[in-house]
Amino acid sequence: MYEFIVFIHVLSAILSIGPFFVLFPLLNRMHDKSGEVLHSQIEVFQASIRIVKHAGHVLVVSGVLLMWQGNWPWSTSWVVMTIVVMISSIVFLAKAFKPKIRQFQAGVIDSSTLIKRLNSSVWQYILLLLIMLWFMVVKPNLW
Repeated sequence: MYEFIVFIHVLSAILSIGPFFVLFPLLNRMHDKSGEVLHSQIEVFQASIRIVKHAGHVLVVSGVLLMWQGNWPWSTSWVVMTIVVMISSIVFLAKAFKPKIRQFQAGVIDSSTLIKRLNSSVWQYILLLLIMLWFMVVKPNLW
């Protein structure tokens, strides 16, 4: 059973970071677009974020099951740091994308500003996920 949970955990980790790399070409195509074309591209962007969000739910549940099955103490430094980065990424995800898209839809920012901010947010989120991935794979003993 442990091996199956590891497989699910790795698969959900891939699904929680993979769609972000697809967003870069999409963001590049969004330049100089308007109307329905831009709107449909924003919908694809939001769908990718939803995939990432739901994969993150599976990632957390499978991670808790692995902690339980693997007898890792919750006070282990890499576990604590993974949880800290995970909570940070949840807060970041909530503030990074949907509010910016809403600002664009409300006419507060233009499409060029939206694309720049979304691109920056994607890179920042990937960095957070890579840090979390490093803690889970390397399992450093920090204290």
